[in-house]
Amino acid sequence: MNQRIQLASVDDQRNAEARETVRRRISWPANLTPANVTYHSRGHALLIGTKADVHPAARALQGRGLASLTLLIAEPGADSLGSDTAAPLGANEPLVSQTLTSEQLSKLRINGYLGAFSVKLDDGDVPLDIARALIERDSFDLILDLAATTHAQRWELPPPGYVVMQWRDADQRSETLDNFAGLIGEFDKPRYFQVNSDLCAHSTSGNVGCTRCLDVCPADAISSVKGRIESHIEIDPYLCHGVGSCTSACPTGAIEFRLPETRRQQDTLSAWLGSYREAGGQVPVLRFITHDSQDAERAAGAAPAGHVIDAPLEELGAAGHDQWLTALAAGAAEVRIQLHPNMPARLSAFLTDQVAQAHALLEALGHDRARVKLIEIADEAARDALPALTPLTQAPLNLPEPEKRARLNRVLARLAELGAPSGERQAVPNGAAYGAIQVDSDACTLCHACVSNCPTPALKSGGKTPALSFLEADCVQCGLCEQACPENAITLMPGFLATEARETRHICHEEAAFECINCGKPFATVSTVATIKEKLVNHPYFAGEAMIRLEMCEDCRVKDVWKTMIRDPDAQLKV
Repeated sequence: MNQRIQLASVDDQRNAEARETVRRRISWPANLTPANVTYHSRGHALLIGTKADVHPAARALQGRGLASLTLLIAEPGADSLGSDTAAPLGANEPLVSQTLTSEQLSKLRINGYLGAFSVKLDDGDVPLDIARALIERDSFDLILDLAATTHAQRWELPPPGYVVMQWRDADQRSETLDNFAGLIGEFDKPRYFQVNSDLCAHSTSGNVGCTRCLDVCPADAISSVKGRIESHIEIDPYLCHGVGSCTSACPTGAIEFRLPETRRQQDTLSAWLGSYREAGGQVPVLRFITHDSQDAERAAGAAPAGHVIDAPLEELGAAGHDQWLTALAAGAAEVRIQLHPNMPARLSAFLTDQVAQAHALLEALGHDRARVKLIEIADEAARDALPALTPLTQAPLNLPEPEKRARLNRVLARLAELGAPSGERQAVPNGAAYGAIQVDSDACTLCHACVSNCPTPALKSGGKTPALSFLEADCVQCGLCEQACPENAITLMPGFLATEARETRHICHEEAAFECINCGKPFATVSTVATIKEKLVNHPYFAGEAMIRLEMCEDCRVKDVWKTMIRDPDAQLKV
């Protein structure tokens, strides 16, 4: 189960040969025909910064084929927006220069992407459109920010076409300017994701639930859009950098990464480990690493130890704790996540949180948390170290279910079989998609508003019997049931329940049915009828004998109204 490895018995050469066998037999999946988004840039460039930085940058960019150069020069002593009279630039292309105060610079509002940057100055009742005012265009195509201004700092990953640089960094200056000047023409980029709104747990009936994708996107490419009643998630494909953390954070699979799809990725991991074992490999370690980091290691002549099998990703966010646990359940001795330079802060925080979730689940299921770990940059010793424990299993793992949550539940069930579950509710990091609900039986009227708002099969009605049932394995703790309940009878209970009860549907609340006093048809619960009668006791429509209509089913209630109207046609006018 959790046996220690005898180091002398591990043959690195044999493992390396087994790894090569895996690579020859099974290719890492790739989306060969991804949908694309296209950027169109004519080369109208905006440069922002102090005169000491902007002028030499503009000189260096002249004659590079840009359609125009617009300079916004920040001068602390300037009084207002005005022309810059000192323009010692012999421009080969149209050049406009304007001076801004530091305060005005902080009020610039920049949105968009390569080929479509809107730049407005909020310095009055009506925002000033800088592109329209200075070059008579609707937008700029690309922006070079030399000032590290507040609007640049709002992005962890600036949109394509927005380049931030320090002019005094001579080592990076030439390459950055060359890349910037090359942003002219038509550019295609993969549409990294696919969204299935039917699975989304973000909003329903005007309530907002899950916001995990919004919280982790470092490019601010995801937004919550308010409709007439509900909000829905939208991802701007032009801003998306393909970090992938949104799809890993999504508990229902509503957002799926396409390079490759999560399911193909999981299936390949399992197939790789099976092939490695067949080829005689021992104690396999799955290392999740980006293509760029892998290429950099190869260029430097660094090769991981024979037992380390690399799973190459577009970005580390494309695999979360569900993928890592899949590898362990399929026979990996350990999972390592290789960090790389210049990671956005939100991606780093996301990976740390995912590791914490993996550790909590492993502990709850009776496994060593050291089976999942982050590897720091250039830490070759940690990368190549032999795992301290043997693999949990030698048996293959099959995941036939198409749904993300169902596949994860199968992985967790396998880990439970291979471990010694605690039998208790394990605390999990804030925001983790594990937990139960507590239903106040005294307050619940079984109106089933929670059922209609639940985005997963976690909550169900009792069919012919008035009841509310709950399956914890399907609950993603979105909170929509809690918000939808008109009686405030539901409370979320975060945590991972390490018992078989997690996968067993149970009754949260049930009542006897109230039968129609005319026909005997059950049409509501006793508490529902009592609550309605209490709330409508003073309503004129139900005054006197009319109150008994609340004890009738919908058909008998209509019949009784018509009988009253036949006896007294003016009865309705008296209400």
